[in-house]
Amino acid sequence: MFKENLISLRKLNGFSQDELAAKIGVTRQTLSKYETGESLPDIEKCKLLAAVLDVSIDDLVNYDKEDGDNLGLGVPPKGKHIFGIVKVREKGQIVIPAKARKIFDIQPGDNLIVLGDEGQGIAIIKEKSLLDMLQKQE
Repeated sequence: MFKENLISLRKLNGFSQDELAAKIGVTRQTLSKYETGESLPDIEKCKLLAAVLDVSIDDLVNYDKEDGDNLGLGVPPKGKHIFGIVKVREKGQIVIPAKARKIFDIQPGDNLIVLGDEGQGIAIIKEKSLLDMLQKQE
């Protein structure tokens, strides 16, 4: 997955192999070896690659766009997530995926606020988070 993610992210960001190699302090040949799977970067180079490509190290190394939950989409930018598809039940209920609950620390009993924009869709935010944001604006 790493080599596929590296190639697609490099192209998505409009970098040539030479440009990306220079940004992380390796030769074009070394970057080419990363992309062919002939070699792997050390952790420091992975950190640099992730920073330059604006993704998490975990997504750079492990993201699998073929995973059914990822809808066939490429690696999301750092801090952005694809949690997969949820089915709306008869009375409008959805199950928030476990990964989303973990990342956003959503616990049983938490109050969530559902916001909507007819042009962009629905957003869900923890009540406490929204109240904290509103208090900071005062």
